[in-house]
Amino acid sequence: MNPDIPQIPAILDIAGIAVFALSGALLAARLRQTFVTMGFFALATGVGGGSVRDLLIGAPVFWVRDPWVAAVCLGVALVAWFTPRRWWEGQFLEYADAAGLAGYAVLGTAKALAYGVTPVPAVTMGIITGCVGGVIRDVLAGRPSILMRPELYVTAAALSSALCAAGMMIDAPRELVWTLAGAAGFALRASAIRFGIHLPAYKREDA
Repeated sequence: MNPDIPQIPAILDIAGIAVFALSGALLAARLRQTFVTMGFFALATGVGGGSVRDLLIGAPVFWVRDPWVAAVCLGVALVAWFTPRRWWEGQFLEYADAAGLAGYAVLGTAKALAYGVTPVPAVTMGIITGCVGGVIRDVLAGRPSILMRPELYVTAAALSSALCAAGMMIDAPRELVWTLAGAAGFALRASAIRFGIHLPAYKREDA
């Protein structure tokens, strides 16, 4: 394993993917879709960001040879199918999603750097890892994506990604960089959830 890529414990890695997959399955449930659609939403949301990142940096797509990832996404869809949606929706899921967002933004940035990507594109790869699964989910559902909403979501991923890239560029201890970068992104997203913080929208009128 490349020491420049954060090694997330397997259980946490699968848990993070499951949270993203659950958000996709729940959206399909809210739209009253079939189980096939729910499973597709779960898989696309769970692996979408990492798949796009791996394709762009020339890495093997992370979940294709892993026997657990797709199975977990489809298992999450199955659980969502047989349980009331209200069991899963709420702030706990939002905070869990925030943790996954920050963690995968760090992972995506570090992996891109390890594959020789320069810092600015590597930051973009981190944002893609954390956010594109949700973008794919929203586009499939025909609703405004997270990119079109003022909430601090992409911004939190960008913060984690930028701190990760900056820390690795100055050769700070990797584990410390990864931990602090992930914590910063999570703190920003959690604050946005708790206090309703969002970015200002463009309001300038044409003369």
